[in-house]
Amino acid sequence: MTIELTSPALGAGAASGGTRWVEVCSLTDLPRERGAAALVEGVQVALFRTHDDRVFALQQHDPYSGAHVLSRGIVGSRGDTPTVASPMYKQVFDLRTGACLDPVGKEPVDLLSYPVEVRDGVVLVSPRPAPLGPVT
Repeated sequence: MTIELTSPALGAGAASGGTRWVEVCSLTDLPRERGAAALVEGVQVALFRTHDDRVFALQQHDPYSGAHVLSRGIVGSRGDTPTVASPMYKQVFDLRTGACLDPVGKEPVDLLSYPVEVRDGVVLVSPRPAPLGPVT
């Protein structure tokens, strides 16, 4: 079941009328240090729950292989940066921003990231990608 919620008090979208949220699953449905695929308003999204129960959402489409496989990637870290390595060609992406940390060729190809909220044990994902930029 998909439920859409609007919360004008949350996130960067508050000034523009609120952030729309789509209920995706229970937090306990996501295994720690693993990925899961979800369909959010027709878009394939890869969800990741880290060992400290933070949840991240990135595009499921791997731009290097063209396959929708990122939820099957290897969750890890580089220093304090939570990461996922693509299961295809092993490019590593920052789970917080989608930034490619291991580009192929001269230009890195970053992933879209999506805002995530966990409320009362329920994972909510915004169908609008987060703005590109550094982690704050």
